[in-house]
Amino acid sequence: MESYALLVAATLNAGTVLALASLGLLINERAGIVNLGAEGMMLCAAIAGFATVVYSGSDVLGFVAGIGAGAVLALVFGVLVIWLNTNQYATGLAVSLFGAGFSAFVGIGYVQEKIPQRPSFAIPYLSDVPLLGPAFFRHHPLVYLTVLLALGLIWFLYRTRSGLVLRSVGESPEAAHALGYPVRRIRLAAVLAGGALCGLAGAYVSIIYTPLWVEGMVAGKGWIALALTTFATWRPARVLLGAYLFGGVTMLQFHLQGIGVEVPSQFLTMLPYLSTIVVLALISRNPMWIRINMPASIGKPFYPGS
Repeated sequence: MESYALLVAATLNAGTVLALASLGLLINERAGIVNLGAEGMMLCAAIAGFATVVYSGSDVLGFVAGIGAGAVLALVFGVLVIWLNTNQYATGLAVSLFGAGFSAFVGIGYVQEKIPQRPSFAIPYLSDVPLLGPAFFRHHPLVYLTVLLALGLIWFLYRTRSGLVLRSVGESPEAAHALGYPVRRIRLAAVLAGGALCGLAGAYVSIIYTPLWVEGMVAGKGWIALALTTFATWRPARVLLGAYLFGGVTMLQFHLQGIGVEVPSQFLTMLPYLSTIVVLALISRNPMWIRINMPASIGKPFYPGS
């Protein structure tokens, strides 16, 4: 039973990375912007956060550096696609490729570096409960903050005027513009918020999830997060549940190996990506369901004069 508690704990840890990035991309897409650059943003944030912790010894500064790196790349992306009306898909791919190459170049000198030993986190009393303690109450505070972030985003999108305006910009930017709302500035704010969350996810990877730096260490999590927003039909609660589902699939490979299941390691390694393809294929069987839930103007440029 203890091994299952550890599997649940690892699932929550892995799911936090996907949840943070997916919630950021959800904010983007709710405003009508598709950002394919999440992988590159996460990689740049990962090396920025790791390098900051190496020199400062502070996790908080590392997370701030990661958020800043993600926001800067998001700002570049936002200016290009929102003000210059470049193709969102091509620009996002360019950001992703740039982030992968830039992080690999900058990170050459940090491959052998080590960051200070992380303190152990545990909620008093609850962490000592058999099975439940190791599974749910011994995580980094960011794991719990991610759940609160998802709940806060639900409240923001569906219970506030600002959330309504954001959704209206994603559904009909022309109508929002006619009502006097600054569509481009709202979209840029959404892109910056999304980039900051992708940056936080990248910093979490290199500081907490696997506290080291290796080229390409994000390992496709940005692409899985992008698929997860579609899988969750652009709803924060479903994003959170989906992130833990994919996190569990990722950790299952190590659990199966640990209990001695004779399965080729190559097959276990491809499980997260295979599950992503299967889920997207199943969803695509009902395009009407996606069309009903998808923001109407997603991926389309906005011309104020039109």
